[in-house]
Formats: sequence, structure tokens, C-alpha cells
Amino acid sequence: MEPSPKDGESAAATEPSRSGTAPSSGVVVQVREKKGPLRAAIPYMPFPVAVICLFLNTFVPGLGTFVSAFTVLCGARTDLPERHMCCVFWLNIAAALIQILTAIVMVGWIMSIFWGMDMVILAISQAERRCRAAGADLH
Repeated sequence: MEPSPKDGESAAATEPSRSGTAPSSGVVVQVREKKGPLRAAIPYMPFPVAVICLFLNTFVPGLGTFVSAFTVLCGARTDLPERHMCCVFWLNIAAALIQILTAIVMVGWIMSIFWGMDMVILAISQAERRCRAAGADLH
């Protein structure tokens, strides 16, 4: 049994053409990561602040996440725009507490390091978007 076409794909795009070659018109498939509420609450911070939070999370699990919670109160954007900033602040505090409490069994420490890496990745993506937007304004 063949799998059915995914959302956005047409049946014609999944079957080879009659000449035996792949169809000339392709299908654009967009991949979007689904984030849970804690992961989506990670703020988009300036790059130096994100690196500091990664450093803090590496050596004191949860500390960088705790610091990042306060950047939300300072206006840092998150992937939860529909939630109030206080709610997002408390989600970050909860993530920091989870990291601190589970650091004893190394899970929290590993989570804390990955959280810090995500902060840096989000900071880089935000900087790239700003550069693209500034480049578009110049043209």
C-alpha cells in the first residue's frame, strides 16, 4: 500500500510522468517546527546576551534561562505572541526551575545547555532577518 500524499502535495507530483521521468513541475513543501509552550517561550535576544545565557547555563544549570526570563519583561519577542508577557516570563522561570531541579541527575544540565544553544540559534536567526530586512530597504 502506497502512502497517501501529504498536505500541500498533489497526487501528480508523487507519481512519475508517463515518459518515465520525474515531472518537471515540483512541489514546494514547507517544513515548520512545532514547538511546545516552554520551547516557544525562549526569547529572541541580542546575540551577546544569548551567548552570556549559554555560558551561564553551561556552568550553572538554569541560571541563563532565569536571566533570559527577564529579557521578556524588557520587550524580547518570543514565539508566543498571543500570550501576555507575564505568562511568558513565568514559563521561562518554570523552565529554569526544571533545569535546576533535574540537574542533579544530569538531565537538567543537558537541557540547560541545549536551551542556551537554542537561545544563540534564535539570536542568529533574528540577526539574519534584520540584515535581510535592511538589505531589502536599500534596494
